[in-house]
Amino acid sequence: MSQDKTQLPDGAHTRFEGQMSYGDYLALDQLLNAQRPRSKSHDETLFIIQHQTTELWIKLILHELDAAIAQIRAGELSAAFKMLARISRVQHQLVSAWDVLSTMTPADYMTFREQLGHASGFQSFQYRLLEYKLGNKNAGMLSPHGHRPDVYRTLESALKAPSLYDEAVMLLSRRGFTIAAERLSRDWTQPAPSDPSVKQAWIEIYRDPRRYWDLYELAEELVDLEDGFVQWRFRHVVTVERIIGGKKGTGGTAGVSYLKKAVEIRLFPELWELRTEL
Repeated sequence: MSQDKTQLPDGAHTRFEGQMSYGDYLALDQLLNAQRPRSKSHDETLFIIQHQTTELWIKLILHELDAAIAQIRAGELSAAFKMLARISRVQHQLVSAWDVLSTMTPADYMTFREQLGHASGFQSFQYRLLEYKLGNKNAGMLSPHGHRPDVYRTLESALKAPSLYDEAVMLLSRRGFTIAAERLSRDWTQPAPSDPSVKQAWIEIYRDPRRYWDLYELAEELVDLEDGFVQWRFRHVVTVERIIGGKKGTGGTAGVSYLKKAVEIRLFPELWELRTEL
């Protein structure tokens, strides 16, 4: 009988009394015990882990997004580019994750769907915070969080603050581009409408990228970000339709039809419109 002669790496610790271990650092006891299925269905664990990991990735996106907004506000674009690029990589993870959930069949889902009650993804406060910071403002979406004053205040603050794109537009103005006064002092609680002065500024940048290289790169980072967001939403729609068809969603939404409307939202409209005019 062969024996396993694998050796531990030189210097590896084998006793951890009074010392921090890998599991301690990552709080794995709490993390790995946070999956609490409410049924005996085999597939409910997949459903829970899918959504928990999504929330963790969104937490990282928010961390990077807050830092990127601060850097753009300070005019430090090089640092912002790394953060925005990292967000795009995280988005690839989120899009790919739908492939795992799509292994669940309609019959699988129905074995535990009733256990969800009124729980629904649109109640995710992190997702709502992300949308607000990206510019998809809708005060009506605060109401599902009224029972959590701390969360409500965080969301309300983001609703009233300039978004990532608003900060980019204000940077254009500081760099000498002529931006309409009403665009620079608009009601931040509303989605930003397409503005001709903003589009003209981006067109000028795209027509002379060598002269405005950092702003040109910023524009493309923003397009990458929105591209990833649209792909994530689209894969969400397809996966949900594959599993529940045209049924209403848990939590009272219209299900697939509700999700399809979100795919059509444009966060940075002028950056898409200018391509027709170049």
